[in-house]
Formats: sequence, C-alpha cells, structure tokens
Amino acid sequence: MKLEITRILCLAGAMGVASLAAAAWHEPSPQIISVQSEAGFCPLPPILRSHARMEPDSDLLLLMFGLSQGFISHS
Repeated sequence: MKLEITRILCLAGAMGVASLAAAAWHEPSPQIISVQSEAGFCPLPPILRSHARMEPDSDLLLLMFGLSQGFISHS
C-alpha cells in the first residue's frame, strides 16, 4: 500500500473518531430554576428537605480547640 493511501485512511479514521466524540459529548446548558411558591429563597433538594434541622453539639467548641492545639511532646 502506498504511503499516501495509508495517510488518507489514517486521517479519515481520526476525523471519524473525532466526530463521534464531538457528537457524544454532552455538556449541560444553563437553565433557569423557577419556584412555584412565593418563598424568596433557593429551593432545597428533596433529600435535604426531609431531614430535621441539626443542632450543634455542646462540646463542639471544645473539640475544635483540642484539634487546633495538636500534639505537644513534653520531653
């Protein structure tokens, strides 16, 4: 097979793969989310709506202070 024919077949194959990849590429487009209710805030996903509001633990500040101090060796 001649070099020119091989080069043309490889170019045609590469263009075919590139066109298939471009056709299969799906990128979501920007959309406006509308809210039917009169609320002036962003709607929550359904998973977050069903959970009760979580209150922080009373020892959370103590935990954060202990984590920020790190380990100190007394040797």
